[in-house]
Amino acid sequence: MKKKLFCAMLALAMLFALAACDGSTPAQDAANDAPVEEDANVTDDAAADAEANEETEDEAQLAGETDSEAANDVTDNTGSTDSAAAPVEGAFKIGGTGPLTGGAAIYGNAAKNGAQIAVDEINASDSPIKFALRYEDDAHDAEKAVNAYNALKDWGMQISLGSVTSKPAEATSAESYADQIFSLTPSASSPATIAGKDNVYQMCFADPNQGSASAQYIGTQNLGSKIAVIWKSDDVYSKGIRDTFLEEADAQGLQIVSDQTFSDGNATDFSVQLNDAKNNGADLVFLPMYYEPASLILSQASAMGYAPKWFGVDGMDGILTMKGFDASLAEGVMLLTPFNADSTDEATVKFVAEYEKRHGEKPNQFAADAYDCVYAYRQALEAADASPDMDAATINGLLKEQFPSMTFYGLTGTESGLTWDASGAVSKDPKGMVIQNGAYVGMD
Repeated sequence: MKKKLFCAMLALAMLFALAACDGSTPAQDAANDAPVEEDANVTDDAAADAEANEETEDEAQLAGETDSEAANDVTDNTGSTDSAAAPVEGAFKIGGTGPLTGGAAIYGNAAKNGAQIAVDEINASDSPIKFALRYEDDAHDAEKAVNAYNALKDWGMQISLGSVTSKPAEATSAESYADQIFSLTPSASSPATIAGKDNVYQMCFADPNQGSASAQYIGTQNLGSKIAVIWKSDDVYSKGIRDTFLEEADAQGLQIVSDQTFSDGNATDFSVQLNDAKNNGADLVFLPMYYEPASLILSQASAMGYAPKWFGVDGMDGILTMKGFDASLAEGVMLLTPFNADSTDEATVKFVAEYEKRHGEKPNQFAADAYDCVYAYRQALEAADASPDMDAATINGLLKEQFPSMTFYGLTGTESGLTWDASGAVSKDPKGMVIQNGAYVGMD
C-alpha cells in the first residue's frame, strides 16, 4: 500500500511538472477540464500501480487532489485570479493588480469583477478579439504591486489594466513604461500615474479635475457658505483632490473655515477634525477620501449631533454596501462619480443585473470603469487589426496610435462619448449624485 501511494504521488508530481513546463497555469489546466492522456515521462511501474489501484480509491484521494482542487490552492496561495471562463484559444493576455485583500479590497475586487464580466461577454460574442484575464493582489501597497506586476509579466501579459489605486499605480506604471506594455488603469487617478509615460492611460478622471469640479459645483449651486475639508495626508489620491479643491474654492469665493487632516496612524478617531469644523461654523464638509474613513466620519458626526451637508468624491462610491455601516447615515451625501448604478439606460441596467446576479450587490464605479477598460481595449485592438500572436511591444505601438484618436462609448462618461489626449488623460465629466432613500439620484 505504501508503495502504491508513493507511486501515485510520483505520477501526480510529474504531471504537474510537465504542465508547468508547457507554460500553462494550474488554474488554466483545471478550467480546460480535458482528459489527461498517458504521458511517456511517467514510468511504466507508476502507471501500472495507478491503474491497478481500483480497490484503493481512498488511498488515491489521500495521495493527491483533483486538478481543480490543486488549481484553487495555487490561486489562493499566490493571490492571483484567472479568468472564470475556460481559456479561449487565440486570446490576448490582459492583467491587472489591485487590493484583493486588506482594507481596500472592495475596490480591487470590484474592478476585477467588472473586468471579468466584460471579458466573459466579449469571449461569448462573435468579436474576433478574445481575452484571457488575470488579476494579482497588491494589497494597496506599491512594493507588492510591482511584485504582482512582475508575476503578470512572467505569465505573458500583453496589455495591462494597471493598478486599481493610485500609489501602487504610480509604481506599476513606471514598470509598464519601461517594458513598453500598454496600460489602461480603471481608477488610479493620480496625475503621476500617467505623467511622462506615453503608453499609460486612465479611464477615470484625474484628481485635479475632480477637486476643481467639486469646488465649482458647490460654488455654482450655492451648497454651502462655510466649508470644512477633512483629507488624508498620506494618500496621493486624497491630497491631490484636496489641493485643487482649495485652489478652485478660492476662485469661487468659497470660505474655507477648517482644513484638517489625518493619516493611517490616526484614521479611527475624527473628533478633533469634526469639532474644528463644527466650532468654526462649517455648514458643508468636503471629504476627498475613500468610503471607509468617510463612514467613520459620518457615524461620529451623527453621535455628536453635528449635521452639516456632506460632499464626497468617487472613492466614496460603494458606501451604501459597506458591511457594518448604517446606510441611513449617508442619506443626503453628495458626491461626484462617473457612474450611476441606478441609471435606467439599457447598458447600465444589463451590467448591474449581471453584477448583482454574480456578486449579490450593486456595482460601484470601480467595477464600471474596469468594464469600460476591457471594452475600450477591444475597440482599439479591432481598429488596429492586432492579433494575439503579436508581442507586447508591437501591441503597445498600435494602441498608442489608437487611443488618442478614438471616441469610446461606455457605462461611464457622457452621451457624447469619451476621448483621450496623448498624455493618457481622459476627457470625461463627473456626474453629481445625491444619496436619497438608499439610492444614488442625479443632481442638476
